[in-house]
Order: sequence, then C-alpha cells, then structure tokens
Amino acid sequence: MGNPLFFILTEGQRADITQAEPLLDPYQTDAVIADKAYDSDEFISFIISKGAKVVIPARRNRKEKREIDDNLYKDRNKIERFFNRLKHYRRIATRYEKTARNYLSFILVGAIMTLLL
Repeated sequence: MGNPLFFILTEGQRADITQAEPLLDPYQTDAVIADKAYDSDEFISFIISKGAKVVIPARRNRKEKREIDDNLYKDRNKIERFFNRLKHYRRIATRYEKTARNYLSFILVGAIMTLLL
C-alpha cells in the first residue's frame, strides 16, 4: 500500500524549506517538484541521494543554471490551485484554532470539501 500520509505542522513564521527533508524522507519518489524557494544545494543533494529527479528552477542569482523538465513543472500549478482554494476557508487562512490538532483537522475537512467540488 505504500507509506501512510505524513504531516508536519509548524508555526507560520518558519520557512518551509526547514521541513522539506523530514517531510520527504519517508517517501520514495521519481521526482520532486518545487518552486525557487527550495533551490538550495543541501536540499538538492538530498533529493539526488534519494534517487529522485530535481524539478526546481534555479534562483536568479545562481551562477550555474539547472535544466528542469518544463512539463513536470507545469503540474506544480495544480497543487498551487488546490492550496489557493483551501485558503478560501477563512478559518484555515487566518488560523483561528489554537491547537495544532484542531487546525490540522480543519485543514483536512477543507481539503475534503475542496476535492469534492
């Protein structure tokens, strides 16, 4: 059946890349698709060590540009649209819930409602 779903919930001020490796660690994948914010040598080395293809565009200030699969990168838009729809639920966007458990529960309810639309 594969790996079960794995969530990491952090405070809103923490950069996403700090949790990228722990989030991907339990999974085996063919490619990792992300935006320029994830363009770090350490993270890219981690992806390559797991045997996955890196589909992360290089930041503008990188001296050596990296080629990416444009067709795979276009699929990232589907995930971006999903999160945009999820943020339409005010309770999720403003994080009214004080506990991580309750907030994650509302994210899951919002995701179910979004996928059913």
